[in-house]
Amino acid sequence: MRVGFIGTGEITTAMVRGLAGCGHQILVSPRNAKRAAALAAEVPEVTVAPNDRIVAGSDIVFLCLLARLAEDVLTGLPFRAGQTVISVMVDAPLDKLRSICAPATDIAITIPLPPIAHGGCPLPVYPASPALQSLFGDRNLVIPLKDEAALAAHFGASALCATQLDQIITVADWLAGFTGDRDAAESYVAAMIRAYLPQHPRGGELPEALRMLSTEGGFNATMHAAMAPSRGILRSALDGFRKRLGLPEKDEASE
Repeated sequence: MRVGFIGTGEITTAMVRGLAGCGHQILVSPRNAKRAAALAAEVPEVTVAPNDRIVAGSDIVFLCLLARLAEDVLTGLPFRAGQTVISVMVDAPLDKLRSICAPATDIAITIPLPPIAHGGCPLPVYPASPALQSLFGDRNLVIPLKDEAALAAHFGASALCATQLDQIITVADWLAGFTGDRDAAESYVAAMIRAYLPQHPRGGELPEALRMLSTEGGFNATMHAAMAPSRGILRSALDGFRKRLGLPEKDEASE
């Protein structure tokens, strides 16, 4: 397929690397000229092109901009009926995208993360996108959602990553203080956490894993009890996204 990317930041770089070697023709914008040139040098399928050429020459166009820049950058580009547009922008709802990208109507929003470069990245998407499934579904978990509110909530949930990585780093730092081997400490802690995370968990698997770690008096149970107040802090931080994401306030959600 002919795949275009408007915006050339970290997520575009990861997505392009995830498509490398799959036989697609890939166009990337020169918005970040240095990064775009590096991608073209790294991935043989990549060509750097202006935005109007990307839209005109692509079957699928990924929008990888800051939402506040989207209207200025995208208005007037030659989108066409039958073309697929996939946005990865937060704060850019479908109604706005449909207006900017008309007459294209096959428009979806997804949330790629940097691990998409290697596979194993969850891709919540609304509406369902056969194009996204075709491009990335072989190595990544594509999760079609029921509505835009569900997608917005996934944007909020994605904020967990930095907090969890910070906790893993903190534990690795503590461990390395005793072993003197920082690399081995990071490898151990990361592998330990990964071992408890099934690739496609079914309902109840994660709570069951937690239950198995809850032996009274054990190290995990003791740590879990000590960290219990952090659950309230986490929920409060997530609820702090409700207004930005257009989600109902807590009292509305509970009705």
